[in-house]
Amino acid sequence: PQYTRGTVTAFAPFDARADAEALRKAMKGLGTDEETVLTILTTRNNAQRQEIASAFKTLFGRDLVDDLKSELTGKFETLMVSLMRPAYIFDAHALKHAIKGAGTNEKVLTEILASRTPAEVQNIKQVYQQEYEADLEDKITGETSGHFQRLLVVLLQGNRDPDVGVDEALVEQDAQVLFRAGELKWGTDEEKFITILGTRSISHLRRVFDKYMTISGFQIEETIDRETSGDLEKLLLAVVKCIRSVPAYFAETLYYSMKGAGTDDDTLIRVMVSRSEVDLLDIRQEFRKNFAKSLYQMIQKDTSGDYRKALLLLCGGDDD
Repeated sequence: PQYTRGTVTAFAPFDARADAEALRKAMKGLGTDEETVLTILTTRNNAQRQEIASAFKTLFGRDLVDDLKSELTGKFETLMVSLMRPAYIFDAHALKHAIKGAGTNEKVLTEILASRTPAEVQNIKQVYQQEYEADLEDKITGETSGHFQRLLVVLLQGNRDPDVGVDEALVEQDAQVLFRAGELKWGTDEEKFITILGTRSISHLRRVFDKYMTISGFQIEETIDRETSGDLEKLLLAVVKCIRSVPAYFAETLYYSMKGAGTDDDTLIRVMVSRSEVDLLDIRQEFRKNFAKSLYQMIQKDTSGDYRKALLLLCGGDDD
């Protein structure tokens, strides 16, 4: 899809060679001019960054990403290197790193698979296969278990019903099934939640949530919270939130990455980079509406140095 709600768009007039020369100059010799690096990389879109990398290699016989890695450090380095990752490979790369080595990063699996469209999921699987010569579904099932695993597999099929008209009788039926599988049952029939939340269309499910509230007196989130736990609970909640509103889900994800003591920089970077050309303007709007401060203000308060400067440029403005 053509996304138009990003904060980062194609820079004009664009000159890949001039940018490559400026970056080389910024990193050559003693000390690095971080300001130039961050200004160029946050104000060009991903396609343009790839052209800059290619011009950089043509002009200097050097790899731009390798140079960034050797000249920069810490969170700032992670952010700049993330910006350089080709857009189509971003999610596949994040998933690969979430399931490699000791321990699986369930948070990353949840965030990506709950929020991406069926077309995006198909694309991620294809790229994963090409880049890593491995089957994403096999990798994920090898590292997860139980109902959490089942719901991930359902989402990985990328077969959610298309949004074509809503059948009120089916809405009523699904809402009743969920009510009986959760609130009315001793123990929970998780499978019903997995099938309905993982396969019905977005517009259908939004109606189901309204109907569920009418029947049960509870928001579906309250029921999930009470009836399930652990990774499955987090994944079901993420799916429900993304069905209600993907930008609202990411606003909340960003908020909790910075709230309280310590910042979850991996999440902050991943969301800011991956949504910067998609819907970050909508995310900012939801953030302002739901958290009584702007995303810009929270980043300003919670980060520092060049890392902060770069994140604020990606954020693209305040909403006060």
